[in-house]
This record gives sequence, C-alpha cells and structure tokens, in this order.
Amino acid sequence: MSRKLISTGSPFEKTAGFSRAVVDGDWCFISGTTGYDYTTMKMPESVEEQTRNCMKTIQKTLQEAGFDLADIVRCRYCLTDRSYVPKVFSILGEYFGEIRPAATMIICGLIELEMKVEIDVTAKKRKL
Repeated sequence: MSRKLISTGSPFEKTAGFSRAVVDGDWCFISGTTGYDYTTMKMPESVEEQTRNCMKTIQKTLQEAGFDLADIVRCRYCLTDRSYVPKVFSILGEYFGEIRPAATMIICGLIELEMKVEIDVTAKKRKL
C-alpha cells in the first residue's frame, strides 16, 4: 500500500505544511486536531464542545482513511487548563472506554488562545 495524505481543507494545513492524516500501510497517523467546527470555521467556547468536535474530525478522518475508532492504539491529549481534565475524561470515556488505547495527557499552551484541547491519534489496521 502506498502512502496517502488526507486533508480536511483547514487553512492551517497548507500554511503550516502538514496533512490531517498520513496513511502508510496498516498505520494511520492523525495530526493534532483542535475543536474547530470545519463547516463554520468557528471555535466553540466550551472545552466539551471542542472535545466533541475533535473527536468528530478524528472519526471522519479515520473513515476516509479506511480505519475506525477501534483501530486506535495511541492517543495524546493536550489541554490548556488542568481544570478541564474531568470534563474531557468523561467525553473520552464515551469514545475510548472499550478500546482503551495507550494515552498521554499534557497540560500546555496551544497556538491560539481560543483553543482548549488538541488530540492526536495513531491507528493500526486490525487483522479481522
């Protein structure tokens, strides 16, 4: 299988020179995904809405790449405030409770002040 690049059409992808995802063989690497609503290009105010938007974008990207959530083996979560952790954990549990990928959570600054969460994932196609 050849390398495949996937784009969401975000202006950041062209400006910063990256792909939303890169598929290489049985692997799919999804770049850090923030909570933008790509239909409106607006960032919701709440960390909960931003987290749900991250996951919607990740799910859509996985589907386009021929993967699904159950293929995710690694996640990295970046939050801008420690107080968001319980709110984000409950949403992540809805998506990953049964999958239980390896994960890391980091408290840090993100590139835009309105961004409260960024998620990147790695998936490996399961042999069924």
